[in-house]
Amino acid sequence: MKAILLAGGKGTRLRPLTVHTPKPIVPIFNRAFLYYQIDQLRQIPEIDEVILSLNYQPRRIEDVFGDGADIGLKIRYVVEPMPLGTAGAVRYAGESLSDSVLVFNGDVLTQVDLAAVLRLHRERRARATIVLTPVENPTAYGLVETDKEGNVRRFLEKPSADEITCNTINAGIYVLEPDTFDRIPQGTAWSIERSYFPSLVERGEPFVAHVGRGYWIDIGTPAKYRQVHHDIMDGRFVAPPFETGDRGAACVSPEARIDAGVEIAGPCFIDAGTVVKAGAKVLPYSVLGRQCHVEEGAIVEGAIVWANGRIGREAHVRQAILGRQCHIGRSAAVGDGVVLGDKSVVTDYSSL
Repeated sequence: MKAILLAGGKGTRLRPLTVHTPKPIVPIFNRAFLYYQIDQLRQIPEIDEVILSLNYQPRRIEDVFGDGADIGLKIRYVVEPMPLGTAGAVRYAGESLSDSVLVFNGDVLTQVDLAAVLRLHRERRARATIVLTPVENPTAYGLVETDKEGNVRRFLEKPSADEITCNTINAGIYVLEPDTFDRIPQGTAWSIERSYFPSLVERGEPFVAHVGRGYWIDIGTPAKYRQVHHDIMDGRFVAPPFETGDRGAACVSPEARIDAGVEIAGPCFIDAGTVVKAGAKVLPYSVLGRQCHVEEGAIVEGAIVWANGRIGREAHVRQAILGRQCHIGRSAAVGDGVVLGDKSVVTDYSSL
């Protein structure tokens, strides 16, 4: 069995972080995001190959994952000649497939029972199976309506309050039969949500839903990107490097150098090669990537700092996200919601 990961998006909502780093390899702590999806695929032992459908900066993604030998799962790369949309990408990547294929949207982090999803698909002899997740605010999403047997009946795009009939949304995970791909035009941008799935409903083909009630998040915005770090540190999503479930822990690499007199308050994460100088503070929900340098008296408070960042003496970085090789000058202040792209410089005594 094959799995297709749709990883061709430009990650525009995460800019400037994704200008030089494609969204599939944006780091969650010290791992590329896509590794967490691959972890989920391991639930299905019969999956023997993962097909990465790429478009934006494909070489950078391939450099991270290679042929999959390091993770024990074969990886094949398919690069779209142009952006083909979600359905177009599935057809292009799955052109030679004949068996059921598992498809993941490339910006969703979830814990769902994939074995149960596949079992439902087979028991119902479905042409397609979609995973749904319930949400508290249905008006913010496109809803998927099902009948009492779990058959998909309708898609509602961001309905008004009086149109809401359910609270289930597309979770971005599907089991599809490749012989249905012929309805997707070749070489054309085509939406799986707006065109392919509605065609199944219109034709009355077996199209069923599995409602997953586990963890689910779309990491595509800075706020959600920060939230997923909080959720892993708090144990709401169990994953490396906090998979032991030790809530409130400070996860500090043995290869980091922490001077005497440093205050570290968990939960937080400090990666290998990072130096934190005397008098500095690393406060809860902070993340320091590889080879960062935090100088004397600096405060990192709930911020995410990618690799090779430098936080100057007595600087204060609070609830911000810093891309690679950012330099925050002495006594500078970087505050809530600030997102800096790679190699940004905030000069001494400046405030953002």
